[in-house]
Amino acid sequence: MRTSTSEAIDPAALAGRLKARAVEEGFSACGICAPDAVPEAGERLRAFVAAGWHGRMAWMAERMGWRGSAAALWPAARSVVMLAEVYTPEVDPLAVVAMRDRAAISVYARGRDYHDVVKKRLKRVGRWLVAETGAEIKVFVDTAPVMEKPLAAVAGIGWQGKHTNLLSRELGNWFFLGAIFTTLELPRDAPAAERCGSCRACLDACPTGAFPAPFRLDARRCISYLTIEHDGPVAEEFRAAMGNRVYGCDDCLAACPWNKFAAEAREAAAWAREALNAPPLAELAALDDAGFRALFSGSPIKRIGRDRFVRNVLYAIGNSGDVGLRPVAEAARDDADPVVRDAAEWAVARLRACE
Repeated sequence: MRTSTSEAIDPAALAGRLKARAVEEGFSACGICAPDAVPEAGERLRAFVAAGWHGRMAWMAERMGWRGSAAALWPAARSVVMLAEVYTPEVDPLAVVAMRDRAAISVYARGRDYHDVVKKRLKRVGRWLVAETGAEIKVFVDTAPVMEKPLAAVAGIGWQGKHTNLLSRELGNWFFLGAIFTTLELPRDAPAAERCGSCRACLDACPTGAFPAPFRLDARRCISYLTIEHDGPVAEEFRAAMGNRVYGCDDCLAACPWNKFAAEAREAAAWAREALNAPPLAELAALDDAGFRALFSGSPIKRIGRDRFVRNVLYAIGNSGDVGLRPVAEAARDDADPVVRDAAEWAVARLRACE
């Protein structure tokens, strides 16, 4: 039943009911923090951009004031509710990396677009909160300049590991984050303690050496960045290290020892798309724009477009060592896109050297 904003609300009781509601809606964890709880976030972001580590992600440099401060993004907000939804893979996420004639797609992108799935859950939780209190809310799932990971850490969901991703003692590190900003004053949760210790498994697992130091990422070297955000030819120094990873990279996530405690995904079957678990490189390289859009309808992969995706597939073909794929690469040398043609020439040269 809705409580009038003029009536007294027990913040602690409300927070408890809110967290219970979040679990009912499918979230695995929920924590609360103040909008200004990470005052150092802005300076860290400025240093990251100043070093050029954001690469071609110009959006990270834009509206830096909002991105560096949740309080600046919506001054009326009094609390930030952070929620986590687990997508822990049921099988070894790196098994496909050894299948050189197949494509390795990051686990999170093998199913429906998480933006849509998580946002629907967030809206349901948000509507409940509005109905209960009459408060104002805004919901975000990687759709606004919100630094979700630092906020989730200070809200107690987990800590940012040496790979800069969030991880948790209870959840591992396979989960999405969403945020609900609200005008309600809610009790804050205690920040999570960092528990990486001397471990450097995630750092050592990176194929391209994208971590200049623990807790620091140079996106320009990251395979996730190179396959998703980078829109031109990938520097040749990174192409071989990409292996057969055509969209994203899970190596640092999969290497984390905390995953032995990872929570099971509650709706794994709903996420799974068998066709994307280990698709043949030859089939992906032959995609035209219509075929690409059809295959990746409802998938986050659709965002990068056919040309960038096929570019990645051709790098994987060049790394396959499978001379039987050479005709596939040769056919792409006449592609309309110059970046795809460049990738095809590189792949043909690599496979010719294997004969």
